[in-house]
Amino acid sequence: MKKIILASGSAQRKRLLAQITPSFEVIPAEVDETLPAHLPPRDGAAAVARRKAETAAAIAAGRGVQGIVIGADTIVVAGSGKPRIIGKPEDDAHATAILKRLSGSRHSVVTGLCVLDIASGRAEVGWDETHIVMYAMTDKQIGEYVASGEARGKAGAYGFREDGDPYVKQVEGSFSNVLGLPIELLREFLKRLDVEIG
Repeated sequence: MKKIILASGSAQRKRLLAQITPSFEVIPAEVDETLPAHLPPRDGAAAVARRKAETAAAIAAGRGVQGIVIGADTIVVAGSGKPRIIGKPEDDAHATAILKRLSGSRHSVVTGLCVLDIASGRAEVGWDETHIVMYAMTDKQIGEYVASGEARGKAGAYGFREDGDPYVKQVEGSFSNVLGLPIELLREFLKRLDVEIG
């Protein structure tokens, strides 16, 4: 079996990947996560995922390591018509503003995914999208949530966990996608690259 490399230091992505393969290496890819302006948000997330996978692949190849690299990038997309990308909050005030915008809304969590074979250069690139319906949050609830630290470093200013989120009313689509690694799409991409996993 080919070595699996995860181009992310995310604890949630590591836990998710461990559910389908017990053995993998982690090579976090520090890249510019700015989405290409000329691409729609979903394709932009896929492009950033590819950027991460290619960066980790170059590091691995430099160490003489061959295998399959998995890169992922998660964004939150809100609004109909012209969608708006909701990134990670810059500070607590920004997190508060984001949560006020998302409160009571239906929005999308999109994870771009790239699975890259270092040896052949073959890559499967795409994205998965899950729709989230949130309960309306009071100013007090938003304040407490932001003060808890849950909003920091998270796209959309909320940290959806494996045991759910108290303010998420409904999840329409892949649950693992919301956590940052769409397992169903990952399995499909690995199969296309002839990689056998459990």
